[in-house]
Amino acid sequence: MAAIKHRRTALERVEKFISDTYFTDCNLRGRLFGDRCPPASLSYFQTPRRIPYGEAVVQEFGPAQVGESFGPTWETCWFKVELSIPPAWAGREVHFVWESDGEGMVWRDAQPVQGLTKEGEKTSYILTRSLKESEPHSLTLYVELACNGLFGAGKGSMIAPPDPDRRVTLSKAELVVFNRDVYELLVDLEILLDMAQLLGEENQRSFQALYTANQMVNVCDVTDPSTFPAARDLAAAIFSQRNGESQHTIHAMGHCHIDSAWLWPYEETIRKCARSWVTVVHLMEHNPELTFACSQAQQFEWVQRSYPGLYARIRDFVAKGQFVPVGGTWVEMDGNLPSGESMVRQFLQGQRFFQQQFGRICSEFWLPDTFGYSAQLPQLMRGCGIQRFLTQKLSWNLVNSFPILKTVKNNKDKGRVNHSAFLFGFGDGGGGPTQKMLDRMKRMSDTDGLPRVQISTPDQLFSVLEKESSQLCTWVGELFLELHNGTYTTQAQVRLPFPGKGTMQTQLQAPNPPALGLGFCCWCERSTPSYPFPEHLPSVLNRHQIKKGNRECERILHDVEVLSTLAVAQDREFQYPSSQLQQLWRLLLLNQFHDVLPGSCIQLVVEDALQYYTEIRRAGAQLQEEAVESLCKDLLQPEEGGTQSTLVLNTLSWERTEVISRPGPNGKETLALVTVPSMGYALVQEPLVPPQPVVVCDAEEGFITMENGVISVCMDTMGHLVSLRLMDSKRESIADGCANQFALFDDVPLYWDAWDVMDYHLETRKPVTTVLEPLKVILGGGLRGSVRFSLKVGKSSTLTQEIILDAMCPYLRFQTQVEWKEAHKFLKVEFPVAVRSTNATYEIQFGHLQRPTHWNTSWDWARFEVWAHKWMDLSEHGFGVALLNDCKYGASVHRNILSLSLLRAPKSPDSTADIGLHQFTYAVMPHQGSFQEAGVIQQAYSLNFPLHVVPASCASCAPCPAWSAFSVSSPAVVLETVKQAEDRAEAVVVRLYEAHGSTVTAWLQTSLPVQEAVLCDLLERPVGWRSLPLEKQGLRLSFTPFRVLSVLLVLSC
Repeated sequence: MAAIKHRRTALERVEKFISDTYFTDCNLRGRLFGDRCPPASLSYFQTPRRIPYGEAVVQEFGPAQVGESFGPTWETCWFKVELSIPPAWAGREVHFVWESDGEGMVWRDAQPVQGLTKEGEKTSYILTRSLKESEPHSLTLYVELACNGLFGAGKGSMIAPPDPDRRVTLSKAELVVFNRDVYELLVDLEILLDMAQLLGEENQRSFQALYTANQMVNVCDVTDPSTFPAARDLAAAIFSQRNGESQHTIHAMGHCHIDSAWLWPYEETIRKCARSWVTVVHLMEHNPELTFACSQAQQFEWVQRSYPGLYARIRDFVAKGQFVPVGGTWVEMDGNLPSGESMVRQFLQGQRFFQQQFGRICSEFWLPDTFGYSAQLPQLMRGCGIQRFLTQKLSWNLVNSFPILKTVKNNKDKGRVNHSAFLFGFGDGGGGPTQKMLDRMKRMSDTDGLPRVQISTPDQLFSVLEKESSQLCTWVGELFLELHNGTYTTQAQVRLPFPGKGTMQTQLQAPNPPALGLGFCCWCERSTPSYPFPEHLPSVLNRHQIKKGNRECERILHDVEVLSTLAVAQDREFQYPSSQLQQLWRLLLLNQFHDVLPGSCIQLVVEDALQYYTEIRRAGAQLQEEAVESLCKDLLQPEEGGTQSTLVLNTLSWERTEVISRPGPNGKETLALVTVPSMGYALVQEPLVPPQPVVVCDAEEGFITMENGVISVCMDTMGHLVSLRLMDSKRESIADGCANQFALFDDVPLYWDAWDVMDYHLETRKPVTTVLEPLKVILGGGLRGSVRFSLKVGKSSTLTQEIILDAMCPYLRFQTQVEWKEAHKFLKVEFPVAVRSTNATYEIQFGHLQRPTHWNTSWDWARFEVWAHKWMDLSEHGFGVALLNDCKYGASVHRNILSLSLLRAPKSPDSTADIGLHQFTYAVMPHQGSFQEAGVIQQAYSLNFPLHVVPASCASCAPCPAWSAFSVSSPAVVLETVKQAEDRAEAVVVRLYEAHGSTVTAWLQTSLPVQEAVLCDLLERPVGWRSLPLEKQGLRLSFTPFRVLSVLLVLSC
């Protein structure tokens, strides 16, 4: 007669029967391994470097023991393990068990064969499934042990900075007999126990599973394996009871999300990929049904370069359809901060790599862990051959639940679709699927009470969903993650190695490096004799900013491509630097990984990123110099009787009239007002005279005014703008007489320090009011007027700012330096403006979007901190104010206050984040009409893409030449990119986008010898079969709002 069962005691009875903690002397878990024996010999050597196998095995190894600790953090230990399997184990399954706190890789016969990570539940390597007499009983393995864990080496918590003194302990290294029948029974019981616990007391199936498991314990005698089959039959009876036809289907795909850098440096990621992927390949060899979705072309390239044997095996499984490349991008990049062109290059580099290596491009965009998704991504995806998108990150929303597909219980589309995705495997730090995961899925493939589970592929999943797509909902606009909005600001500051001596050092005396050996200074018009911080220049040279580095390197590569393309068109002997540019783009794209550019990484990663930015600057400067020398060589050659002049180059697609700085007759920098044609150059001898010079005046009570005929400004002793007017309309821009107000906030999030800014930080606002040096005049007017002041910020930080007004310039520029020494503080600058609107406009990739300035709903106030690129604007009908910047991304507009986020000071996972010297520039631009009509977009570009200035000479009697390569007839259309085509050296690709949000037709004019023009997609594949007509006015192009168009221009020889 069956005993009456109590649910709790039955549950705990089954738990203890399979526990690895309790009663292991008499429960089933304790019988998993049979006989054991230690290695015949265990020796090791230690190195601070990550070295290849061939170099490691020839080193001198010393004795090692189980229980010994190794380290410190980031060191590598190579262990030589000599094994001798006892003959008595004939016919048994034999495993090599290795347990340590570090990440290990087993090498056998000079090839990697198995990753070993305790945190990833991989602690054994199968030597044989049934030991035969003919098999070798003595063998030598090598174990490469990284002295860090799956999630780095955080001190006290996962996201804490690495503990430099952490050591890893080798707790097990032994041969064991593995009892497969015990393992299978354990898997059965684990699933039944999970069903009992997770289906809940209200579910009949929960009790059936529990009672079956209880009966299995009754039947099973752990000392008598002959009782195991009867126990397994009880479990099989449950698993074989099938679902009805309406049951939900889960598409299971193996996956291993590997952050390309996060709590570990880039170099360690290469080994993480190898450890994870070799394990997957090993699983595929024994489980032909297994599929594995794998993203990030960069990681494939790493493995190809460092582990060619493994890569060859991966390619075989790609061909079989099991190892499935996905995503189509170079890395899983941040979805907010990279420019539009950078996002295009992520797809271009990724898709081309997958096509070249595997004969196919990806059809799905794979970005599961990024901190938000730009509204431009759907268009960019389609332009790169992608119609599908997978993410899960929006399930992290702190405020509003987002309707995304999850598994059955949390599926937000119940009744609309009956299929969802399940990505199984350990991730973030690598790991991937395990054999137990596969064994569990085999049992649960079609079990009554559970969703159907089928091993699937992304293509199979999306194909099924597309058949039901008419039932699915559509989301319009950005996918804003209501979390991690501190990453728009974190890690502005990193240390930069000193560049060395010579010409580069001399040119770096300009405030915004780098420069070229010609004296060709990329930021020359910012370089004034009155630069306010000469005493800090050595510190400037030793430090730089990661987010500014990203913006700057995007500009450098843009300019190199423009200038090199024009040089090829003008001088066919010039070689376009395609291979160098590909290398530099890949470095930049790597740094745009979603834990690097956002700043949510450890200090080691920041240092790696810095070196890549340094390389882009160095190589980019040289490539720019070479392109200019070829493009303008006749103008750069000294001529007998020639006069000293200045060559000014413009890489943007509109004419510009600006103040530049150039060498004067006595070697000192002098200012000049110049006009330069669109995407071309001008040779300047006599500068222009402004219609109205800048006038600077001292006023009462320490106030200072400046005006230039376009705007007039009045400032108090603390640098506040008490008035900012358009001189034509006399319209006041400033509300309450206090703009350019710095404010400091407490910044202590709930957990994710580098990631999060919480809404409650707004309750801690403290205006910065302590003056160190009151406002004073630096430049008294003419072509430029400027004033300077210094403030104390927080307990020990200082801020020095020069406010600059140039002749004919429609904006006021704020050149800022901060010596930042705070902890858990957030610095912003605020501009209360005399404008009322329910929406503000923010620039994003290839366009802009509007966000509310009110907090009416939870969706509104969840956007208390948002991201923008080069500008944001608050406008009412007929008038508005824009805030421009050269390297900032965090922003907000609440009611009538435009706020730019400047600096944070988190302490995890990098305890040094942002501490040090910062330099950045922002600008305020009042305007009549809309921001489109006022040219805000063009002015923001000009702030970020300075004119290039090169000393030149020309014949004194010759007219000063000017040349334009491209121009666009409509101000609504921006010519963003000019580059050589990837696969056609005689062709140029130009990329344009509609920036106003309008439907417009524009003419693209060019002086290049174009013989054919074809529309192409973002992968540079022709669209359609017709060429575009070449008309007298140029190429006629039609745009809808924010449309991105690429055109392939074939040049005549």
